Amino acid sequence: MIRIIYCFALCFISISAFSQTIVIKGGEIHTGLNEEPFVGDILIEGDTILEVSTKSLKGDVVVDASNKIITPGVIAPDTQIGILEIGAISETRDGDSDIYSMGFSVFDAINPNSTLIPWNRSNGVTSAITLPDFNWDPLSGMASYLLLDGSLRVNGMPDVALTGEIGAVSSGSRAESLILLRDLLEFASTLDEKDMSSSKKISEAIEDYEIAELMDLHPRDVIALYNLLNNNLPLIIKTNRASDILKLIDIKKLYGLNLILMSAQEADLVKNEIAENKIPVIINPFDNIPDSFDELASNIRISASLEEVGIKVMFSESRTHNYHLIRQGAGNAVANGMSYTGAIMALTSNVAKSFNITDRGILKKGMKADIVVWEDDPLEPSTFPMKVFIDGNDMDLTTRSSRLTERYVDKRDLPNTYK
Repeated sequence: MIRIIYCFALCFISISAFSQTIVIKGGEIHTGLNEEPFVGDILIEGDTILEVSTKSLKGDVVVDASNKIITPGVIAPDTQIGILEIGAISETRDGDSDIYSMGFSVFDAINPNSTLIPWNRSNGVTSAITLPDFNWDPLSGMASYLLLDGSLRVNGMPDVALTGEIGAVSSGSRAESLILLRDLLEFASTLDEKDMSSSKKISEAIEDYEIAELMDLHPRDVIALYNLLNNNLPLIIKTNRASDILKLIDIKKLYGLNLILMSAQEADLVKNEIAENKIPVIINPFDNIPDSFDELASNIRISASLEEVGIKVMFSESRTHNYHLIRQGAGNAVANGMSYTGAIMALTSNVAKSFNITDRGILKKGMKADIVVWEDDPLEPSTFPMKVFIDGNDMDLTTRSSRLTERYVDKRDLPNTYK
């Protein structure tokens, strides 16, 4: 009898712990949707948001967010988090392949112990798209999505987008790049499920198509091309010149591509065409001085200008190590005419929607609980998170930098080595 009671008690404790709820109370909630913020509560159970309400909610654990701002976790759309540690040391770079081109996937190389993960997480970035190097022309490889939770078994999705580049590159002609892109897509359009049934069948398809054999494509590369045309796989193309953007729009329409433009510093010149074709754009709001002849029309108001015509805008930052600075970029966009709500969406829901991440980026019932409680305005670079939740878990915000700070400001009697 005692044993039965003991087992029952253990089961009860286990069930109670599993069903523990968290309520974030009284904060200014920015949902990531195109709506005004409001003061309210958010109820979390497990990894899911149970309710978002202006009414008072109850939970087992209470986080007081009075006078704080609450947003979805920031999703970084253009990083090398997890596959790059120190650019000058080749052993810490995993962004390219000597064998594969568009079929190269970076997911298995992601290092969950990268110092970039806790550093960006402590600044409000809860997940990221990590991209391979742009080393092949015109298509480079597959981007992957990961949560910045530090799990040794990386949580995320491999191969969420194919990447490529058109324009001012180190060698070659943009004409050749565009011709190759069309030829590759034309090859992909000839493939059917029967061709994709085995590596042998794919190899035969490669042998039967001159450009595929000439480019030494592998079965993995062909699978990536097939998914691009048949499975709504996003295609991120890094480009800047307005005339190149128009050519890419023509290619998108011809092959039904799910195109995303990246960098796109002359997008303002062709914004109506971009909007008409519902193409999302990833831009750096600080890029207003041309770095090449492809960027002569760069301007500081590009974020606001694209938002005005209904383009889905996302933000990038040139330094992966400090990718959280996209918040500062968002603030710069707002200072130059973009709406505050639009800037929050550019950091959160716009990324999720563009990359088919269906359960994150928005604060509403049923979504994954990736939530940041900010000390103050998240678009101010001096503001830091008070709390960061990923999948409903309260994240440790300790970083190597914070540990070093503690070490050298600690006034205890320590050996001279530590002073």
